[in-house]
Amino acid sequence: MLRWILGGREAQGTVESAALFIGEEQPKNCFTEMQVLKGHFDIVRFLVQIDDLRFASAGDDGLVLIWNVETGDHLIELRGHTQQITAMISYTFIRGGNAHTALITASSDRTLSLWDPDSGNRVQNISDLQSPVKCLLVLVRLDVWLSGGNELCVWNRDFELQCKTVHHSDAGISAMVELPKNFIAAAMDKEIVIFKLNLSGSDIAVMAMRHLADHQDTIHSLIHVNDGLFASGSHIGELIIWDSVDWTIQAYEHILWEEPARDGQSEFKLNHQKPIERSIQHMSSDGEYIVAAVGSGLYVYNVLMKSVVAYRRIAHDSNVLHTVLQQDGCLMSCSEDGSVRMWELQDLPLPAEPASSGFFGMFGTFGRSSKQTGPPAKKIPEVPGLRSLELIGDLIGHSGAVQMFLSFKEKGLVTCSTDHLLIVWKDGEFQSQLRSLAVFQKLQENQEL
Repeated sequence: MLRWILGGREAQGTVESAALFIGEEQPKNCFTEMQVLKGHFDIVRFLVQIDDLRFASAGDDGLVLIWNVETGDHLIELRGHTQQITAMISYTFIRGGNAHTALITASSDRTLSLWDPDSGNRVQNISDLQSPVKCLLVLVRLDVWLSGGNELCVWNRDFELQCKTVHHSDAGISAMVELPKNFIAAAMDKEIVIFKLNLSGSDIAVMAMRHLADHQDTIHSLIHVNDGLFASGSHIGELIIWDSVDWTIQAYEHILWEEPARDGQSEFKLNHQKPIERSIQHMSSDGEYIVAAVGSGLYVYNVLMKSVVAYRRIAHDSNVLHTVLQQDGCLMSCSEDGSVRMWELQDLPLPAEPASSGFFGMFGTFGRSSKQTGPPAKKIPEVPGLRSLELIGDLIGHSGAVQMFLSFKEKGLVTCSTDHLLIVWKDGEFQSQLRSLAVFQKLQENQEL
């Protein structure tokens, strides 16, 4: 176990980014120990939890590795794919009265594989697919799973193809979410296609029901929000919240930040300043809030209030790749800059940072907003409930872009990166207590002898 020394990376970039350099004193950051896991020899892109102790990692080397989060032990290596892994998901089903968890992986070699993480065996394998699979979705209630690429395929637990759609587009299906009443929403380039699974006895058929063409650019993120809503985010910062039953737009936000003028003026010149990257790379939700990773910034949106709660125009030095909301009201993000950051929502003591009127003219509105016709605002309008997003922890350990992370609560946080490494971040105080308890138990055993 290695002791993590904080503050080892100098702040870079803009003045705002430098202000986020938190230093060594991080009293609200419990992750003060880390363990580096080696086994991959290329970019690690995916992490999937198997059970309370085990997780799987996969990436561009085509390997799937099984790990123990408590000990850091490399348990099993799953070999079979000849090219990079493009998607991975766990699949838990009941067989013989017992629950079994398997892993499903897809690869650029146009194969799909079902793995037993206990034995390491490749139980099933499908080859010669029409195109590489980009996303996977398990429908627990129907005991089937879906693969998305240039076509949508429905499979049973025995890897038998139940039905599929025809060829769609060169872009293919990039993400899927489950909707009520056997409907599926799939992101395809600029559109969301609603599919219906029709059940007739043991037969299943899939049919496209509607095309939602409200985005103006490529959709990068599609997530389930709650039983009544799902959300999508595009390359140009469009965030749309949809009704899961009738597929109507419940809120439309266009997140657009502009570089401040360099002549000392505080106003934002929409037509003359270079826009900051505003692509929505990732979103996560706990059912009440949505966190959107927009360029290098973070935006927290309250679904019930239909308004922004907090934001950071520059939360990292580079694009944010992954986010998650935690149960304690905090959130985490990781970035191409190699860092993992912890954030806390706090009451706003001072006016927030300047924003273009387009951003707050959109947030908190219901439905599409019209284009701005007046001059750009020079100060932030009053936004009820707006809070600050304060940096409380900065985990520095990776030398490459952090692709995603996986939380095991008190057992630790796992991160993966382009540096080919995984890191398990652990609560130093909790680990110290465990070591003290182990020593005490050992002393008791020696005394009994």
